[in-house]
Amino acid sequence: MGDPGLQTVSVRVSAPGVTRAADREALLAFVAEVTGADPATVRGGRRCAHCGSTAHGRPWAVVDDRAANTRIVGVSLSRTDGAVALAVGPAALGVDVERVGRVAAARLDAFTAGERARSEGDAALLAVCWAGKEAVLKRDGRGMRVDPGAVDVDVTTGSAVLEGVAQAVSVVRLEEDLVLAVAAAGMPLELEDRR
Repeated sequence: MGDPGLQTVSVRVSAPGVTRAADREALLAFVAEVTGADPATVRGGRRCAHCGSTAHGRPWAVVDDRAANTRIVGVSLSRTDGAVALAVGPAALGVDVERVGRVAAARLDAFTAGERARSEGDAALLAVCWAGKEAVLKRDGRGMRVDPGAVDVDVTTGSAVLEGVAQAVSVVRLEEDLVLAVAAAGMPLELEDRR
């Protein structure tokens, strides 16, 4: 159950913080901004669904406002060279930001036959597929514990299929070498690019 007061998914792309901890703090500040909460009432962290560790895993956030009770907020965070993407919404979501050149250089063996055929070798389309895979797996909560090849992303329809279940994936080409994907059950997006 998420925050029923949120009607959209807010995504902010900015320059990354000096450290990963700074990016996580920026995510909590963004939660306060999006929800209108006092920053002192926002708590968050990470938790691995597999091993229970709080040193890694899916990020979480709550607004513990006594007047409005505790509200669970969907959050996600992604980093790549020169950019960080923060996402806040009413329920589980996943965000990924990727450099096209970085994905092309990695020579990933995680694309489905359908993705390879639909992309016709276009590195930018494959980067969007990769970002979509990561966003879907983050939303799912298992992340890279699931083979990314199990997710089939169709950029033309804005959808992805994981384990036979189709879900909406929003993709944005931020610049020639930078793509963003958001998996949030088709909720409307509000995107702010502060780079």
